[in-house]
Amino acid sequence: MKLQSIFKASLAALLLLGTVSCSDSYLDEHMYSKYGASVSDTNAKVLGIYYKVGLILGYSSNQGYAGIWQDGTDVGAPGDVQGVETPFYQYANLNSENAGVSFLWTQLYSIIGAANIIINDETAEPKYRAEASFFRAWAYEQLVTLWGDVPLLTEQVTSPSANFTRAKVAEVDAVINEDLDYAIANLPAVDEYSKAQQSRVNKDAARIWAAQSYLRQGYQGQQAMYSKAVDVITPTINGGKYSLIKARYGSYLNDDGDFYSDMFRFHNQRRSEGNTEGVWTFEMEYPVNVPGGTIDAPQQRRNWVAAFHKLDGMVNADSIGGRGNGRLRLSNYVKYGIWDEGDIRNSNFNIRRILYYNKPGWGGATYYLDKDGYRVPNDKADDPNVVSTVQAYYGGRVYCHAADTLNVLYPHVTKWGGYDPTDDFGWTVVKDFPMMRFSEAYLLRAEAYVRLGDKAKVAADINVLRDRAHAPRVNGTVDIDYVLDERMRELYTEENRTITLLRMGKYVERTKKYNDVTIGLTDKNNLFPIPYDVIENNVLAEFTQNPGY
Repeated sequence: MKLQSIFKASLAALLLLGTVSCSDSYLDEHMYSKYGASVSDTNAKVLGIYYKVGLILGYSSNQGYAGIWQDGTDVGAPGDVQGVETPFYQYANLNSENAGVSFLWTQLYSIIGAANIIINDETAEPKYRAEASFFRAWAYEQLVTLWGDVPLLTEQVTSPSANFTRAKVAEVDAVINEDLDYAIANLPAVDEYSKAQQSRVNKDAARIWAAQSYLRQGYQGQQAMYSKAVDVITPTINGGKYSLIKARYGSYLNDDGDFYSDMFRFHNQRRSEGNTEGVWTFEMEYPVNVPGGTIDAPQQRRNWVAAFHKLDGMVNADSIGGRGNGRLRLSNYVKYGIWDEGDIRNSNFNIRRILYYNKPGWGGATYYLDKDGYRVPNDKADDPNVVSTVQAYYGGRVYCHAADTLNVLYPHVTKWGGYDPTDDFGWTVVKDFPMMRFSEAYLLRAEAYVRLGDKAKVAADINVLRDRAHAPRVNGTVDIDYVLDERMRELYTEENRTITLLRMGKYVERTKKYNDVTIGLTDKNNLFPIPYDVIENNVLAEFTQNPGY
């Protein structure tokens, strides 16, 4: 038992921070970049943090990871699930050994460890320390939102430790606020970056993250933070460096589509490609174009795009989003409950409800449909449920069986679609990640105005987005739930919906009200379980689990 305790103590720090490696010294902090692990170039160290962020976006070994942040909310519903996401809509199964929970905790602390090296290097240029400060705040904001009190580390860990303790959220908030102040003051503006650097975070990315953090702090009792959220985000809105996309642009003008769908097409997403709305677009290059390729094969396309490759008459193509697995669907509330007539964000180019057979030369099949428009097996053509007969052919509308709506064909998101003919199997996302868009600045300020009771300004900010979307304007009766609905309409599948609802204290309420698949959700789920290994290996100090787990 003594030997076991010594072993656990020596590994505790590494398991907490995710820095275990196969090097000679397991305390070496690896700064992943093309410059290698042992680098003196601060820029390379910062690029290493971006690599770590990319790992969070990827996690291909647990393909259902994207579902953790959507399934158990008002936005998402499970399809043909992989497994890691299941406890996030069947909450009785959520425990401290969930792989997704452990993965994110480890990766966030890995980012913090890498950021601390740069922040505490007084010889580093302020712009690099500012990037590191942003990412430390980015990581800690997620940690306190998901887990509450967490270990607060602002120095590099250089020796084994098994006596970590949980700092109060207020203590962590002080570091977050200081980091974001420094980032806003010292990061370049978006137009100060070269084309090659356009995916790096800028002042406005820090302002958006600060507004989100201040709002969360406001909900937790610091009322003055609502005004601070308005103050920090207004320079982004009024600065003239961004504009909402209102007309078609870019590489697909000869294709069917609309200006909203154009923002999410491969080669259309970056500032240099005409996207005036991207505040922080994470470049997730594809192996054909860049040595090394994507970071751990992100799986968003295979989650969100339906598996219509299983249907006769369909072949994989960019026009239909490539090959998906249908692991993650929109909730019925998003599909059927939140849209007004004419809202472009609900067009068939953005939430595809109607699909057409695309296999050249295919046709001639006869299908029998019931009153709901679903196929009845051909050997039951005389079934009294059959109300019509159709011919299926290339270019005609696709028909499916009712059972196919779990993962094969259903109203599905097109934002993550894409196709590369050299990867017909569709293993990875071939497009960039829209981490922050200009539209979110209006949504955050509207949220703050709701809390400040300024109904006219709430409506004004919401109407900027609704005018762009060709949706009816709202009046001065907008409440916080309407703001959350508008976030759905604007940012569905882009935002981490779990974090949004948790920071606003609406996670349990909204999920129970609008998600008819989730079961077992209780107030204990307002915080995630601390990973089992973190507590088990912290043998020299008390490290309590969150209540109920």
